[in-house]
Amino acid sequence: MAAYSYHFDDPEIAIVAEAVGPTPAPTQPADEPGYLFMPPVVVYEPPTEIMESTLDDLASSSIIYNRELAWLDFNWRVLAEALDERNPLLERLRFLAITASNLDEFFRKRVGGLKRQQAVGVANLNLLGWTPDYQIRLISQAVHPMMTWQSDLLLNQLLPGLEAEGMALADYGELSDEQKSQMRSFFFREIYPILTPLAVDPGHPFPFISNLSLNLAVELRDPVGGETRFARVKIPPNRARWVTVENSLRFIPLEQVIIHNLAALFDGMEIVAAHPFRVTRNADIARNEEEADDLLNMISEELRERRFAPIVRVEVTDTMPEHVRSLLLQEMGLYQADMYTTRGPLGLADLFPLADVNLPHLKFEPWTPLTHPAMAGLSRKSRPADIFAILRKGDVLVHHPYHSFATSTQLFVEAAARDPQVLAIKQTLYRTSADSPVIKALIQAAERGKQVAVLVELKARFDEERNIEWARSLEDAGVHVAYGLVGLKTHTKTTLVIREEENELRAYAHIGTGNYNPKTAGLYTDFGFLTCRPEIGADLMDLFNFLTGYSRQQHYRKLLVAPVTMRQRFLEMIETEIANALAGRPARIVAKMNALDDAPIVAKLYEASQAGVPIQLIVRGNCRLRPGLPGISENIQVTSVIGRFLEHHRIFYFENGGDPLYFMGSADWMTRNLSDRVEAIVPIEEPALQQQLQSVLDICLQDRRQGWEMLPDGRYRRWLCVDGVEGVAGIGTHLALMEMTQQGAGAV
Repeated sequence: MAAYSYHFDDPEIAIVAEAVGPTPAPTQPADEPGYLFMPPVVVYEPPTEIMESTLDDLASSSIIYNRELAWLDFNWRVLAEALDERNPLLERLRFLAITASNLDEFFRKRVGGLKRQQAVGVANLNLLGWTPDYQIRLISQAVHPMMTWQSDLLLNQLLPGLEAEGMALADYGELSDEQKSQMRSFFFREIYPILTPLAVDPGHPFPFISNLSLNLAVELRDPVGGETRFARVKIPPNRARWVTVENSLRFIPLEQVIIHNLAALFDGMEIVAAHPFRVTRNADIARNEEEADDLLNMISEELRERRFAPIVRVEVTDTMPEHVRSLLLQEMGLYQADMYTTRGPLGLADLFPLADVNLPHLKFEPWTPLTHPAMAGLSRKSRPADIFAILRKGDVLVHHPYHSFATSTQLFVEAAARDPQVLAIKQTLYRTSADSPVIKALIQAAERGKQVAVLVELKARFDEERNIEWARSLEDAGVHVAYGLVGLKTHTKTTLVIREEENELRAYAHIGTGNYNPKTAGLYTDFGFLTCRPEIGADLMDLFNFLTGYSRQQHYRKLLVAPVTMRQRFLEMIETEIANALAGRPARIVAKMNALDDAPIVAKLYEASQAGVPIQLIVRGNCRLRPGLPGISENIQVTSVIGRFLEHHRIFYFENGGDPLYFMGSADWMTRNLSDRVEAIVPIEEPALQQQLQSVLDICLQDRRQGWEMLPDGRYRRWLCVDGVEGVAGIGTHLALMEMTQQGAGAV
């Protein structure tokens, strides 16, 4: 694949390509054959004060933890899946696209926030010198090598591998004359009418560059006066990025099609060169909810502001000349550190459609979620009362994507909408799909005269616009819609159904770890707990009163609710494990979550480790805690599992002196979840369901295929599955759970 800046020499077009060196391989230490190391994102020496820190200092200080670097380290682990030759080629391409998409979001949210702090003069964050300037500098040091690995992997491994399979991301110069003629016809028919070249000169200011847009910086020469001109051409985002060559598995980047037909846009001018570039805008917009008269209008205004938010990153090709780079930086008001250079195509998140090409032998074996055994025989044609009869017999724990969302959680809401005995449905909605069957069911329920109340979280980042549309659709159907609480995000995933039965009202509930989204239910690992336990129903009634009214509920029977009781209850349970360990009673903590950064929780876990409590943490992403620190966290192990599904559920286990406690729900051990969000964690008390949770924890901890171990310095080393490893350790968490689900083993 040629490089991506193009210089034009008279009638012939010459593509300037730079040789791409081999992708550096992760190193495997000879004395540790069971591990595969990934390179550290950023190496920096903590000041000597860390060795003299008290326990509280260590838990609360950013000197041993930085959220941004920890997140980038997580993205390295995702990139490792793209590097892993054990994965099929198209899946490796998909993981590469995921890492690029993750970086886009990271710059929009996290770097955008740091840039805003820079702009308002924030000089010091979290003590000990973690200023916005310093963090942005460390981020730059971390991201540049990551982008190099991404492009090298694409150009040197994935594209050659795909070409050997008959699929190619080809170069325009490789086309035959007939194919070039076809591309030219395509250009004039589909692309030319929607292109708008924008000149940049004293009479034409530098144009607005939209977020994540791919653009061409075009250098021109006026043949009359010899002056050099500059223009910008936007690659239309409403056209496919990869253009198919004659119904084959060969694709040409759209920007190349445009570049090789630029003369049509600049008649009479001499085209000197064309250089692709791409910008990322800040999505971290300041807002004051306390002063907002209308939260819906405030979020709508924020979306408009975000479109014109400052640029935080510009990506260019490595062959773009210095004078063009300087022009872009000057016109965009950026610094050199804000420019990221890469080889090959920009915008690797656009690779997702190529990963979807119909070549099954280059993908994971397809997985079709199965109906949970308790729901066997139910369908949309079943009597809606049937699912409620099942729940009266006992609690049900469904596990997505191993169990079908459509035949469990979705069916529960649809049955409630159809059942004439259901009087009311209440639900929290954080994210859902564009064509949501759950929303449709709620609208149908309202149209049937049921009382329907939905808490729509308008502040769900990047889903605000969709949630506004759903909120208006629900309101139009007569649904009572609330927009969340000032200062808090409603992140809990709960549904409450009130049904009239034998002259009494009975509450049925769903509490989940994931969103009411059938699409992500096929990609994320999540639990859904279905029950009609009276205490759970009563707690949810109180929770919805808190969300939709003026209740200041401070006590819940079973649920752990943030920001009210959750952190304190978790601290109390950790304290119980400490007391048990010191008294010689059984003590152990196992917790699975997406991220861990809450200082009080970290401090208490360190204290528990020093008391001798064995602690095993399964943390997919950011982890503030450091395991294995001498005298501090020697009894703590941290594991991260990365694979074909996104680990998303939260599970908490406390040995409790031999009478174990199990919990699951929507909250991580993060400050934002425990202090700034409405969350619900539910105890799982049925022994058979507890065993389901325990099986998942055990499988994750045994994983030597997808598992990573965190080291005391914050780096991760990957378990390298060597020949002869059998069982869960050899096949990994996701394949193990798929096999167990197929075998019907415990409805895991």
